[in-house]
Amino acid sequence: MELNGARVLVAGATGVLGGAVTAELVGRGARAALAGRDPGRLERAARTHSVTTTVLFDAYAPESCARAVHRASAALGGLDAVVAVFGSVAFGTAEETGDEVAEHLMAVNHLAPAAFFRAALGVLGPGSAIAAVTGVVAERPQPRMADYSASKAALSAWLGAVRREARSAGVGVLEIRPGHLDTGFADRPVAGTAPPLPAGGDPRRVAAAVADALAADAELLRTGPDGTPVVERRAR
Repeated sequence: MELNGARVLVAGATGVLGGAVTAELVGRGARAALAGRDPGRLERAARTHSVTTTVLFDAYAPESCARAVHRASAALGGLDAVVAVFGSVAFGTAEETGDEVAEHLMAVNHLAPAAFFRAALGVLGPGSAIAAVTGVVAERPQPRMADYSASKAALSAWLGAVRREARSAGVGVLEIRPGHLDTGFADRPVAGTAPPLPAGGDPRRVAAAVADALAADAELLRTGPDGTPVVERRAR
């Protein structure tokens, strides 16, 4: 994908990683639309990145996710990529995690991105892409994070299946699977308390790799053993 001039919807643009991804894409010439839940934070993000198109969504309302895609597409005259960079986390044993928290994690981390992408597949053309953050827990589930890991693994499986479905239409599917990043995400759980964590990686470094991956039509972005983002043309 040629990023210069590409029309990209960034869902979750008000977060640390979402902001870094937006800055990287805009810096490479992309025309961005920003989607978020909080109107004030969305307005501030738009000013920061000199973006004029913003759309609201609620991850608990799948219809609002689809509506955000259609509004962004109308405002930009089409879309070339939709990138989902949002989520929720919770900590605690499986026994401690209540059903409401488990449902929340699945809704926000799997069903909401899927709603964005279902709508996107109806408007994207050949050479376009969808991309979402899953994380290393999608392949290596962690104790005291069972439901969070499951929600990310569900999204990873969904992306893998859709990747094969979308190839005939020329639409790429990129899974962004970084390790722990220094975004403050773990400090804002919906339940529980984060265990001691190693130093997080630089979100700006991952954001640059996301842009590289989109430009290369890659299918997987993961973190190498030394913490370096690794772009793979084909997902494993």
